[in-house]
Amino acid sequence: MSRIDDTFARLSETGGKAFVAYMMGCDPDYDVSLEIMRGLPGAGVDIIELGMPFTDPMADGATIQAAGQRALAAGGSVTRVLQMVRDFRAGDDRTPIVLMGYYNPIYAREGGVERFLAEAVEAGVDGLIVVDLPPEEDAELCLPAQAKGINFIRLATPTTDDRRLPAVVRNTSGFVYYVSVTGITGGPAANAAEVAPEVARIRASAGLPVVVGFGISTPEAAEAVASVADGCVVGSAIVKRIGEGRPVPEVLDFVAALADGAHRG
Repeated sequence: MSRIDDTFARLSETGGKAFVAYMMGCDPDYDVSLEIMRGLPGAGVDIIELGMPFTDPMADGATIQAAGQRALAAGGSVTRVLQMVRDFRAGDDRTPIVLMGYYNPIYAREGGVERFLAEAVEAGVDGLIVVDLPPEEDAELCLPAQAKGINFIRLATPTTDDRRLPAVVRNTSGFVYYVSVTGITGGPAANAAEVAPEVARIRASAGLPVVVGFGISTPEAAEAVASVADGCVVGSAIVKRIGEGRPVPEVLDFVAALADGAHRG
């Protein structure tokens, strides 16, 4: 079992819900980003989703796009994000880490997929979300990652109908990430009443926990969405505060309020 599996098994014993916090690696720079990352477990974060900066993201709104640009300007890269994981693991060997990004920086990097996966395993990465690789391309990264013991987490959306869903979840592991709204990160608010039947449908098909992201920006919203799912993800609202230059303790206090909301769910 992976750290992700262990986390959901532990939560299920008490009926608890997972809180997943997204942050962009190396935003606004390496040292501040690592300081925030190290503080997330103490703020109640169950799983860390760590972004790999990329010049041309397709699923991200303006807030996370700006974070990626800041990270790139500060020297952020796949290599630097993997080093962040190593440095984090020096003090925390329990909290699951999921890298989120796009295939181009992995494929184009010297050594390609083979080198990336070897270094990800060595660093202590638990899962991958690569949004521009559909199930038809599973041989590119999904299957090799699974063979290395890294969960490959697929996204389902409001437009993933019953014909498409089996393909989406076929090689998914760890959990399914349900995108609660049609659009990009930082968009309209998620509606728990609309999310609930979709979560049930996906859970029945995948046999995995379903975590809901996009459109969650307050503790109240986190509580409402987590109450109908196995957990929730908040990204843009956290990244916004990092981009505003808020002090690290203030960012972590906000994260803690969101985590409390999700755990109440």
